[in-house]
Amino acid sequence: MIRLDNTRVRMLTEGAVAAALSLALSFLKVFQMPQGGSITLEMVPLLAFAAMRGVRAGAMCGATSGLLQMMLNGYVVNPVQAVLDYPLAFGLLALGGLQTRDLKGTALAMILAGLARLTCHVLSGVIFFASFAPEGSNVWVYSITYNATFLVPSLAISMLIALPLVRRLKGRI
Repeated sequence: MIRLDNTRVRMLTEGAVAAALSLALSFLKVFQMPQGGSITLEMVPLLAFAAMRGVRAGAMCGATSGLLQMMLNGYVVNPVQAVLDYPLAFGLLALGGLQTRDLKGTALAMILAGLARLTCHVLSGVIFFASFAPEGSNVWVYSITYNATFLVPSLAISMLIALPLVRRLKGRI
């Protein structure tokens, strides 16, 4: 029999709410790219949860959110691409929980998390979506440019919301 204390139950509940909120926010698009990807606020709850609860809990929450997004609104051409674009990319947002002692450290950790997610999408683009690159162009440059077009603004907006939220909820950074 597994015994859960109140702290674990609370963390599981917060993670479930963060994953569900991330999924809901993924449907509210500020801007939609032609071959997938969009500017949304889906990273806000995942980054905030990771900053509050740490990398391990954040990774589980992010991967869960990624799996939910894949099941409900995903575009999958290959199992490896599915892992790269969904559970791994969103799970790596947990890196936002690496440094949570001060606001600067938390911001840097969130930037690292966003870069890790970008890396997953760029690799997926190079490996599985190279045919979308204009003829004669460098597929790496195309994939980085394409994915950064929506991920950089999404990360910036998400950090503007997540950092004060974490500061308020945590009360010590």
